[in-house]
Amino acid sequence: MSSETRTYPRRVQTEAGEIEFRLMSQADEAAVLDFAQKLPVHDLLFLPRNISEPKVLSAWIKEIERGAITSILAMKGGRVVGCGTLVRDPWSWSPHVGEIRNVVSSDVRGQGVGRALSQETFALALSAGLEKLVVQMTVDQSGAIAIFEGLGFKAEALLRDHVKDKDGKTHDIVVLGHNVAQVRAQLEAYGVPGAVQH
Repeated sequence: MSSETRTYPRRVQTEAGEIEFRLMSQADEAAVLDFAQKLPVHDLLFLPRNISEPKVLSAWIKEIERGAITSILAMKGGRVVGCGTLVRDPWSWSPHVGEIRNVVSSDVRGQGVGRALSQETFALALSAGLEKLVVQMTVDQSGAIAIFEGLGFKAEALLRDHVKDKDGKTHDIVVLGHNVAQVRAQLEAYGVPGAVQH
């Protein structure tokens, strides 16, 4: 399945104002670190690593340069207000699977930025020709779960006590999956905005 590659920058209107999506690069390291360090710790728990740590961010940049990760930044007024990441491993037993990881700044929540970022990251995954997508988050992130369910993701697993915060409290993680290969024709028929065109 071949798809057109998405091009950036892209602009979308949200209740928070105009948001520009662009690809993350090494030049963004300081701005992304500033964004990550202002996120509530709870928002970082579903990520495999703590992106508010400079050494983790440096490793992330190296993965982008290597091509294993594609990250999109949501920019508003020259500031990072969100980050969407598509992770794949072509050398694993699951080269057809991509994982989406999204985080959004607290000050633009509930204003459509998370929804727009999720749609954009999903569209990027579709353009990469992946057959299956997964996303994971803590079970209490009901807004994020609803956004992905709206894109056709369904709950596939509940991982109990899977992450531990800095206070030692454990949290459950829900894993949502989307079988793109089965649902793609239906998406094109019903039209997720921007997900299958461009």
